Amino acid sequence: MIALSSRKGVVNGKIAVVGDRELVLGYRLLGVEDTFSASGGESVKLLTDLLSTENYSLIVISASVRRTIPQSLKERLEASIVPLVVFLPDLKTDVEEEPLAALARRVLGVDLKVGGK
Repeated sequence: MIALSSRKGVVNGKIAVVGDRELVLGYRLLGVEDTFSASGGESVKLLTDLLSTENYSLIVISASVRRTIPQSLKERLEASIVPLVVFLPDLKTDVEEEPLAALARRVLGVDLKVGGK
């Protein structure tokens, strides 16, 4: 269970994880109950269903699933505040991902100071 602050107060809900088998297994081992291994067309229906319910405060989606969904759904997921949708990068790629400080600046509008400076 996770609680997020919103304009209307605190929103309580569960965490859902959608991704490849390794990601889903990892979160299941951490105690997240609502984990879904999905790909292709089934991920589109699943993500649409997860967004339409009011049971979730956080939805974690792997990069492999993100690549299979249409742009219109990606934009809807990226714009969602409740539930908050987080895309995780693939662990197997050597592609440089956005640094945490840049991500925090883009998503949260805050600058992270490194090294206490």
